[in-house]
Amino acid sequence: MTTVEIGAAPLTIGRIVELVQGRERIALTACARRRIATARAVVERYAQGDAPVYGLNTGLGGNVGFRLAPAEIEAFQEQIIIGRCIGMGLPLPEPVARAALLCRIVGLAQGGSGISMAALGQLVAMFNAGVTPIIPSRGSIGAADLGLCAHMAAVVIGRGEATFGGVTMSGADALAGAGLAPIKLAAKDGLSLCSASAVSAGHAATTLVELGALLTALLVTAALSIEGYAANPTIFDARLAAARPAAGQALAAAAFRRALGGSALHDGSARAIQDAISFRALPQIWGPALESFRTAVEAVETEINSAADNPLVLTDDGVMLSTANFHTAAIALAFDTLAIVLTHLATASAERIIKLMNPNLSGLPKYLSPVGGASTGFNSLQKPAAALHAEIRLKAQPASLDALPVSDTVEDHAPQTPLTIRKLAEQIELLRMLVAIEALVSAQAVDLRSHRLAPATRDLHAAIRARVPMLTTDRETGPDASRVADLIGDPVFCRTLARHFDGIGLPL
Repeated sequence: MTTVEIGAAPLTIGRIVELVQGRERIALTACARRRIATARAVVERYAQGDAPVYGLNTGLGGNVGFRLAPAEIEAFQEQIIIGRCIGMGLPLPEPVARAALLCRIVGLAQGGSGISMAALGQLVAMFNAGVTPIIPSRGSIGAADLGLCAHMAAVVIGRGEATFGGVTMSGADALAGAGLAPIKLAAKDGLSLCSASAVSAGHAATTLVELGALLTALLVTAALSIEGYAANPTIFDARLAAARPAAGQALAAAAFRRALGGSALHDGSARAIQDAISFRALPQIWGPALESFRTAVEAVETEINSAADNPLVLTDDGVMLSTANFHTAAIALAFDTLAIVLTHLATASAERIIKLMNPNLSGLPKYLSPVGGASTGFNSLQKPAAALHAEIRLKAQPASLDALPVSDTVEDHAPQTPLTIRKLAEQIELLRMLVAIEALVSAQAVDLRSHRLAPATRDLHAAIRARVPMLTTDRETGPDASRVADLIGDPVFCRTLARHFDGIGLPL
């Protein structure tokens, strides 16, 4: 098993997800260890001094006015963790919890927390041994994930719950099973472990990687619909995009040119000079989508690779200052925007599904049924498409707009970041099913159209047909759509589709 050093180069969200899979070990770089040791010396000096430092020798939140004596500081660290295990609801999936654990390790390796090497070393050992804290899904408002990170920190001291070897057990038993033991926390360790947005960052990273794969599949599916509809591909002409270079539009047009390169549509098979907006405005719809995705990735990767602790140790000056770097409004706003973006993509997808079945618009048999007569063909799939679209729209309601003041109104603003991420993750699953319906319908359309496909759309069509045969008489189409949804949800297949776009700069 190879070892990846943490604390040198920034980690991408893709790298986070790869490391979570457990095929590589992690270790701190020598440079990171030096940063941590330097910051630790500053913490120890303040712990013996008289200057008030938030969370080191004072209480937290509304208790900031309470001062701790030097002899009370270490005992207070466990109290911080125990009193803030406030999470409720179903636990986060294990990959998300492992991503949160890794994100906290990466953040601590920046050296701004002043954590002891023993505490950080315990996190690294847990990650490498496969000890994954059980983290409830609800309890954070996005002004740091204090109350969720506490569940992660609890395992460090032998409390809480964790999974080890696929079994849920007490934190103490999980440590013992991995050959580890609870540790005693030093000054500021409890706050360093808890005061972070690592749960939001980890969940955001896994969600964005999943969304990137889905967007790749959706892009090729839209191209397959263009093939089935015999739409006019001149809408993707680079000159048109350059005439009004709105955000991402030129890149989106380039992606669709790549997806349709080699199609018979370029030989004059298109049926009209101008098609419906859901086909014709794909560069204009997808441009903002690609830019919004890029913005979200940048916001999350900034969070993962930064020192966002409060208080923050500034080692160059040897001081500790209070900060609000834990506040993750940038991520929350990016995810709320993505939820709206996905609704636009879903609306266009649903419109293409309906138009492909309309013989007056597509020039194909009614409901794409080669039987005719009373055959329902794919018509009934319009109902789940409409239902999915309605639920996708519901998930587009912004979550970052509302927060109640808490902790004696000291915490009077919050971005609700975990809610924006969880809502988007739920929306992704709905969109995957809708895209599966479009892919199934468009595959039928190209079979009926029977013209040469581009390499990208041909790969998607072949993969669909390997799982679902062409419809020749009425059958149960719901299970067919579910099989295509499984295909689209396969990250290996999505990476195969993504290779068609190598070199053009897609952020997916």
